[in-house]
Amino acid sequence: MPDKLITQQGRKVFREVVPMVSDMILQHMAALELKPADLKRLWLHQANSNMNRLIAARVLGHEASQEEAPTVLDIYGNTAGAGSIIAFHLHSDDLKAGDKGLICSFGAGYSAGSIFVQKAA
Repeated sequence: MPDKLITQQGRKVFREVVPMVSDMILQHMAALELKPADLKRLWLHQANSNMNRLIAARVLGHEASQEEAPTVLDIYGNTAGAGSIIAFHLHSDDLKAGDKGLICSFGAGYSAGSIFVQKAA
């Protein structure tokens, strides 16, 4: 439409981002020789709970519990790329030495990034 500078096709983005981010995480895990069972928690981008649910399921190989992939959408809403860090901050105190997890955010222009973390002794 001529009066719109930016438009977004949400369903198309959803269909494209879920496999893109899942594949990126799985490739990152393979490079680090990590298996789904090695991960205690996933702190994912907090924009869409369905997206988080599907990405977590693809990465873990099963439907993730709230403990495995916590969300903060119900508290803060869409916090965009900062959401994964907010979720990490609010849901990491219970980790034990050696526990591993993933922080992942994605956003504009289909950019995405992930980092694996491990609780120190």
